[in-house]
Amino acid sequence: MLLLTFRLGQDRYALDAGQVEAVLPLLAVKQLPGAPTGVAGAIGYRGRPVPLIDLSLLALGRAAEPLLSTRIILLRYPVAGDEHRLLGLLAEKAVEAVERDPGDFTASGVEAGMPPYLGPIAPDADGLIQWVRGEALLTPAIRDILFARLAALS
Repeated sequence: MLLLTFRLGQDRYALDAGQVEAVLPLLAVKQLPGAPTGVAGAIGYRGRPVPLIDLSLLALGRAAEPLLSTRIILLRYPVAGDEHRLLGLLAEKAVEAVERDPGDFTASGVEAGMPPYLGPIAPDADGLIQWVRGEALLTPAIRDILFARLAALS
């Protein structure tokens, strides 16, 4: 399985590249006043608004740094049945893809209390990498708020 890696602080994380529509450079972000914690705003992609989640803000409580390697990952986010919407993820050092067997990943042993989007971990030559479950990044309530709000903007 191909995984797109990124960093939250000093730690490495990965998303299933099969869920990724595109990886973009930093773009102008439209603020969404009153948006839930972790929501950086929205971006325009192919003439449509896309909600943008700052993964560093969501996980670490601080905004992603505007580094040359900070990217916007467009994720195909499941909303109902086979329907998907694009969800932008602001991620630092999102410049590498790795091939890993899903069986390499095992439970960390401290799942209780962790956010539901944090999955199992796998060791490699550079340390540990943790799988991020893209479909679990938003609660149903936040998903409905974001996609309804952006539908009103388009």
